[in-house]
Amino acid sequence: MLSIKVIHKSNDLPQEISQKDLVDFLYEHLGRFRDTPSAINKAIDYAFSTKRGKGGFVILAFAENKLCGVLVMNKTGMQEYIPENILVYIAVDKSKRNMGIGSSILQEALKISDGDIALHVEYDNPAKHLYERCGFTTKYAEMRWHKE
Repeated sequence: MLSIKVIHKSNDLPQEISQKDLVDFLYEHLGRFRDTPSAINKAIDYAFSTKRGKGGFVILAFAENKLCGVLVMNKTGMQEYIPENILVYIAVDKSKRNMGIGSSILQEALKISDGDIALHVEYDNPAKHLYERCGFTTKYAEMRWHKE
């Protein structure tokens, strides 16, 4: 049976799970689509922030009392021209994929989010199909310029 918990503050994390555990889980299970542990940690810090213009939430999924999925949503502090939320990370334990866990935590995020949601996904990421099934559409191609 799948259990889902929405976390808004680091103090609300289950006693047996630290923020480092979340970073490690995401780093491992995002695979080739992952960011650095430092970047993942910053996104979680941002989600848990109480500062004006920041915030968000983390969703944890448990199967048989074991962490099997994590989603990180950040508020953008904007609306209309940029969606109010950005889905930064969603990952499911490699051994538990294709069991509806990703869909369950994404549906929970859609239900509790205030406003629209944006996300970045690479064209060859298998999760792209999940996002499309849940109603996400492609609006823009993202381009980046890196200052060196």
